[in-house]
Amino acid sequence: MEASIPISVILLFGKKGDFCYNLSVRIEFIVIFLGYLALLLLLSFVFSKRMRNLEDFFLASRRLPSFLVFLTLGASWLGATSTLVSIDEAYRIGVSSFWVMGMPALLTVFVFYFFLAKPIRQLPIVSLSDLVEIRYGRVVRHLASILIIWYMILLASSQMVAIGNFLKAFLGTSYFYALLLGTAIVLIYSISGGFFSVVVTDGMQFFLLIAGLIGLLGFLLNAAQGTSVSLLAAQLGRDQYFSMFIDFKRNILILISFTMAWIISPIAWQRIQAAQTVKKAKNGLLAVGGTFLFVYWGIVLIGILALPLFPSGVQEGPLLSALILSKTGNFLGVLLFIAITAAIMSTMDTAINTGALSLTRDVFQQFIPSHKANIITLSRLSTMIIGLLAFLVATKLQSILEALGLASEIMTEGLFIPGMAMLFMKKKRPTAGLLSLVLGGGYSFLGFLSKISVLDIGWPDWPYSVPYGLGICLLGFAAGWIFDSFRKH
Repeated sequence: MEASIPISVILLFGKKGDFCYNLSVRIEFIVIFLGYLALLLLLSFVFSKRMRNLEDFFLASRRLPSFLVFLTLGASWLGATSTLVSIDEAYRIGVSSFWVMGMPALLTVFVFYFFLAKPIRQLPIVSLSDLVEIRYGRVVRHLASILIIWYMILLASSQMVAIGNFLKAFLGTSYFYALLLGTAIVLIYSISGGFFSVVVTDGMQFFLLIAGLIGLLGFLLNAAQGTSVSLLAAQLGRDQYFSMFIDFKRNILILISFTMAWIISPIAWQRIQAAQTVKKAKNGLLAVGGTFLFVYWGIVLIGILALPLFPSGVQEGPLLSALILSKTGNFLGVLLFIAITAAIMSTMDTAINTGALSLTRDVFQQFIPSHKANIITLSRLSTMIIGLLAFLVATKLQSILEALGLASEIMTEGLFIPGMAMLFMKKKRPTAGLLSLVLGGGYSFLGFLSKISVLDIGWPDWPYSVPYGLGICLLGFAAGWIFDSFRKH
């Protein structure tokens, strides 16, 4: 009978051979996990009663106060990459890992707060593609919608990969069934309660994540007492472990790729538009920026302090999983498990909901007359479609950071330049929008096909491909701008 207990449960909950102890704690752990999921579903049922139109479902009727803007922005950013991958990067390369996620997040918040929050909040649009049509025309709108939907599917799939790999070790099941369970829960509460359900659950998940990270940081600070991390790093040949400038070219390119993608990402735009006022949107952004400054440095410190616990310097699988399974003990292990699961779900539900907004607004509503369609039904159908497509992609991809990098490349190379220009343009420039999206988006698509080995064309890997894609997009935009100017004259 003892052999039937997953080894992960033995590692987490007690000594091998103590079956009664392991079984009782495992049941307690599963009950806590199921209770958390039941709370998510209850919230989605409560907020499903508020759904009457498209803005109710996707923008929470534009009535989010500052603290909800803060919570949902923070939770949507702090997903699997910010926790699992960022801790791994800090363990591997040290202080300079802050460039990978922390610096892009802070820079993005800075740009939104000082330059973009006001014009975005005052736009008379529901989706980003609405503005694309106003500035560049209907054809470009459809192309932009394809890019946005593709981006959201890849973003959601990266979180599904994370939750599948994370849950399987704790629940003693296969990757596929763990992936199916996590995806199903997120789809149920997202379909039922819409954006307001996502916002409220994001807030709860954000608090859980912060509590878990604080607990882990305290544990590692206590465990690392008397141990010289710098000496151990030097013994492993990591002389620049505490330098901000190791592998600087790669880090700067990642900073550019993520920052540009997040600035033009509909996720942040959706939350700013959902705020009650410009002031409340900016207050939420200010709170997010201050929180990120501490949280991301805390994540870097966690990765560095884990080095004495795993002194080989090499760790298979996510470092955080290894910490929970073998180092932290029962209470902190359960808290961290729920916190990390919450972080992954908060980014997954955000990507699915925002992708569904684009599919509903920019595909279904363009071809189905409004008097023949129930908008809430279409919105829920879109949510299901985006979730299922992301699920299919997640059964094929295995790397969280790689999937997120490919997703960011789509937005950076295909939409950043025309997207920023359209915020401040006064006249319509259809050719500029068309050429920039086709050339930049086409470049990123070829890179994607090369990465998954559909095409063997020797394409540069992300993030080194980003400058080429941006340059091609800029050339297309400039050529189109000149053409539009001559045509009008």
